[in-house]
Parts: sequence; structure tokens; C-alpha cells
Amino acid sequence: MEARGCEKNVFLEKIVENLDGYDGKDNEKSDLLGQNLMEVDDDEVEILDDFNGKDSSVVTTGLDDGNLKEESVGKTIDSVDHTSDSYYYVPLYKKLLGSVGKTSDNLKRIQFQIGYNEKCLETNRLFRHQKKGEEVKEDVIEEAFVPLTEEEKDEVSRALSKSNWRRVLVNHKNSNIDITGEMLQCLRPRQWLNDEVINVYLELLKEREKREPQKFLKCHFFNTFFYKKLISGGGGYNYQSVRRWTSQRKLGYCLLECDKIFVPIHKEIHWCLAVINKTDEKFQYLDSLRGRDSNVLKVLARYFVDEVKDKSGKHIDVSSWKQEFVEDLPEQKNGYDCGVFMIKNADFYSRDIGLCFNQEHMPYFRLRTAKELLRLKAD
Repeated sequence: MEARGCEKNVFLEKIVENLDGYDGKDNEKSDLLGQNLMEVDDDEVEILDDFNGKDSSVVTTGLDDGNLKEESVGKTIDSVDHTSDSYYYVPLYKKLLGSVGKTSDNLKRIQFQIGYNEKCLETNRLFRHQKKGEEVKEDVIEEAFVPLTEEEKDEVSRALSKSNWRRVLVNHKNSNIDITGEMLQCLRPRQWLNDEVINVYLELLKEREKREPQKFLKCHFFNTFFYKKLISGGGGYNYQSVRRWTSQRKLGYCLLECDKIFVPIHKEIHWCLAVINKTDEKFQYLDSLRGRDSNVLKVLARYFVDEVKDKSGKHIDVSSWKQEFVEDLPEQKNGYDCGVFMIKNADFYSRDIGLCFNQEHMPYFRLRTAKELLRLKAD
């Protein structure tokens, strides 16, 4: 009797071992089931004379192939005669059944987690390009507000000192413009920007784009004299006076290939910016004092039609293009920062980012512009 009882315990222990290996929590389940085995007194254990190998194979086969069914174990328990001595083994099998149920729940949770992770991976694949683009744009925004170093501040301070008034501090060869210390004084607080500073800065924006074309839009920046020339003569419009300004030979590129064309507008004592936005098919007017001038946009629409005809021989219909007075833009709070607002509007638009600055940034932008002019490099 004792020998057969040992065989039965060995059989049960094998079930426990297989179940433990299946769930991956060996210590926890071994302790639990082992404790139940210890609770059964050997003197009270009787052999199930009618327990055959066929019944046990229902359990062991399920464990061996890693696919133990709760239903199969339940049938095995139900087949035990509750009136016989074999009923003593039922509590142990109920423990086994509970373990199988827990294992089944674990599998369901694992399968759900796998499915969830697969969906997350697919979502990441779909939005990977967008996120990468967003990260690049965030970097561009940060670059627009990089603080000056102490060395750069000292350099600007020396350049703005009265001892340098007569010295040429900036010599831009491509535009043939020299900026003296006296001209640079317009970047001091409460001063209006002059043509020389604006025009060299716009040239630096174009050179920046050529230097890093992957980061900036393809743009053209007309100087402060273009619009005055365009509206000179009778009738307030004279295309022939500016026709040669945009030849392929002069520019080194075709104006019609640009995403945006920037036109500084001087209103006697106020600077504004007009944009021929080819990408969005708009003629835009940006005034930091919220002013409007519909004639400027009409003139530029007429100019663009003539320019396309002259340079490509084709006719372009811009009647469907929107004429927009941009309202969502930084507002000027004084009477002297209009020039700084104008050049920074062009700067940020050419970066393809929103106009995310305000009046409080003007002192910083004045110093930064001076630094970039002195180093002949827009950052």
C-alpha cells in the first residue's frame, strides 16, 4: 500500500512540475501545491483502484503540449466518485484546476498585451515621419531664440560705441553695402531701422537658406527699394522698371521656383511686409500695427502675373488666390520697433514656423541682429 501511495504522490508532483513550468512561477505554485500534499496524512490515503492511465493522460497530455484545458481537468474531477475513498483527492485537484484557471487568465492578459503592443508599434510607424518633422521644427524654433554669449554681447557693445561711428564695421560684398558704426546705431533701443541694416539682413537670410536648404524654405527677399521702384511712374505701376531685377543670371535661380517672395513696404514712417505666398496661393500683408493696404496686394498680384509671363511665357490666373491681411501676428506696442517686427516676420516665415514672438523680444532681436550683421551670418 505504501509503495503505491508513493507512486500516486509522484504522479501528482509531476503534474505540479509541469504546471509550474507552464506558468513560469515555479516557487509560488510549488509551495502552494506542495503544502496541500503535506496536509494529507499518509495513513488516510487510499489508492484509487479505478484510476486508470487513460484518465490521467487527459491532464498530462494537456500539460505536455502547453495547452492545458480547464474543461478537461474539470471532467476528470467530475468523474471521481464522491462516495468513494478517492474523494479525498478532490481538494488537491481543485487546487490544480484553480492553477489552470489562473494560467488561462495569464495567457489572456499576455495575448491582449501582445495585441496592444503590435497596435502601438503600427501607430508609431504611421506617425514616425510626423514626429520627426515636429522635432525638427522644435529645433528650428529654439534656434530663433538662442541667447547671446557674453563674448557676443561685448562684441555688439563695442561696435555700438561712439568711437566706431566712422568705421566701416560691415562690408557685404554681394550687395555692395557697407555699414558704418553710425548706421548700426539704429539697432540701439528706441531707434528706427534704416535701409542698409534691413537690406543686408535680408541678404543674410537668403545666404542662410543656400547654406542649409533642407532647413529653410526657398525664398526671395526683395530689398527696400523694390516696391518704390515698382509703383514709380504714371498710373502707380511700372513693371519694366524692375523687370531685370529677377533675371536668372542676376539671381542665380528662378524667382518662380520660390515658395515665398518677401517685399518690404515703407509707409513713410512705418515698415510693413508683403508676401507673395506661392505655396498657399496667397498675397499676404503683415503690419505690426494692424494696418491694411489693399492696393499693395493688388499691385503685387499684377506684378506676379507679369513676372510669370515675362520669365516663362505662360499666363497664370491668380484670381482665385486669397488676399490676406494677416491678423494672427505679433503686435507692436510702441512707435519705433516696426522695422524689427518686419524683418523678424520675414525671418520666421522663411523658417516655416509661426510668428511666436512678441514686443518683449524686441531688445533681444536688436542685439541678435547686430551680432549677425557683424559676423555676416544669420543663424
